[in-house]
Amino acid sequence: MGRWKALSILGLAQFLMVLDASVMNVSISQLVIDFDTEVTAIQAVITLYTLVMAAFMITGGKLGDMLGRRRVFAVGLVVYGIGSALTSVAPTLGVLALGWSVIEGFGAALVLPALAALVAGTYQGRDRAIAYGVIGGLAGAGIAVGPLLGGWVTTYLTWRLVFAGEAVLVVVILVLIRWIAPQPAPETRPRLDLGGVVLSVAGLALVVLAVLQSSSWGWLHPRNPPFTVFGFSPTVFVIALGLVLLHLFRVREARRADPLVRFSLFGIPSLRSGLLMLFSQNVILLGLFFAIPLYLQVVQGLDAFQTGLRLLPVSVTMLVAAMSGPVLGRFASPRTVVRIGLLVLFASTLWLLGTVEPELDDLSFALAMALLGLGMGLLASQLGNVVQSSVGESERSEVGGLQYTAQNLGSSLGTALIGSILIGALAGAFTAALAKDPAVSDAVRHQAGIKIESGLNFVPADQVATALATTPIPPEEADAVVATYRTAQLDGLKVGILAAAGITLAGFPFTGHLPADRIGAGGIPARAPGRRPGRTP
Repeated sequence: MGRWKALSILGLAQFLMVLDASVMNVSISQLVIDFDTEVTAIQAVITLYTLVMAAFMITGGKLGDMLGRRRVFAVGLVVYGIGSALTSVAPTLGVLALGWSVIEGFGAALVLPALAALVAGTYQGRDRAIAYGVIGGLAGAGIAVGPLLGGWVTTYLTWRLVFAGEAVLVVVILVLIRWIAPQPAPETRPRLDLGGVVLSVAGLALVVLAVLQSSSWGWLHPRNPPFTVFGFSPTVFVIALGLVLLHLFRVREARRADPLVRFSLFGIPSLRSGLLMLFSQNVILLGLFFAIPLYLQVVQGLDAFQTGLRLLPVSVTMLVAAMSGPVLGRFASPRTVVRIGLLVLFASTLWLLGTVEPELDDLSFALAMALLGLGMGLLASQLGNVVQSSVGESERSEVGGLQYTAQNLGSSLGTALIGSILIGALAGAFTAALAKDPAVSDAVRHQAGIKIESGLNFVPADQVATALATTPIPPEEADAVVATYRTAQLDGLKVGILAAAGITLAGFPFTGHLPADRIGAGGIPARAPGRRPGRTP
């Protein structure tokens, strides 16, 4: 069992990276109260955290090659621990964003690429497949424990204790880090392309920022943007600017002898498919994990602990399915398992769509969530090993950076995109329903239109009723507005979940280049002699 000591440390680190994000998702309502802010502000903090990780993940992988993977892993943990400690005592939303989104996010960007490379460097053959299954399972465990632990602590104590506990766990990992054998240093130390870092970070930041703000800026017709471009909302133009910077980044890297990213890696079909599927998986998962707590807490009025209990089925089944990778690999190819996972995921989103009603059906909702976790776990059981097995030993650190960049960029865009679609659908449904309701006067419709144009927030209907009670609007008319808003909330949530189902279907074409053979005895997808890894048809 001594050979699994390193995996216990690496797995605990993976658990930490997932834990606090899931805690934040079930603590949204309490965070809004504690910092006297709005849901959209918390959405921005959550998105910024995953954006910082995605933006700096490639840089973190390169630093691992330059300075040594175990060393960068340790430095990243120190940074992460400092961010956790600061978050636990954050007095304002700005300090929360600094400690959690920025400092913890950058620490995770150093830890995760090194973690992926350390797993691949420490274990070989079937042990490596088992190790990736355990890492995926512990990521699922973080998602499992996060909502329940975070919900209980948030409801009965304070969410701050979770981050204080993380700082303590970081100290434990650092004390035991010698269980991880140091990796051999590269023969030639690569150089860090600072210009490439600036272009990649700026490009990714602009794209995600624009998607996040689309609900308040508008996509084309301006709602409440800080500025307009030729009379249009700046959303599309900011996205375009981000894409231009990313294109310049690619051009720059193609000309460098020692690039930050070797874009030739994307020519490996299985690697390309694996990264795209990791991206899609996290868009769906984090998008749903933003929408579902809103339904449970804002619409149904549940507290954070009750929300965590209702999210537990997805977490448990994801944990079990994610750890089944080595077993599944004996009977089916990664391509087959991933396709089955997508089908299960699509079915679960349709089922979940039917549970979004004024009255919560606990049994139906729990079964839909369990099915969702099963689909997510099937994907998680295969994709990490597929990505790392697509390249040779010398490329693992760089591919680890790409792997977690795809995951965290998907997480960032999932929260922003599904949140934007949800708020946009809420505004559209509310406006359309008010226009048709004969109980609502033209004056109230006009006032509501002004409010919607300035940016609509997803708040409890009781809060809307309280706000209307302070106005001269007649009680009967105010009740009609509140009832319309309640219905629009459900419509917005359903559109957001339906968008996640559409993204699931869109992922099927990208599975074609995943390995079509079962996992061989060596722990990587079996292939014909002489065929390059990742070229399995």
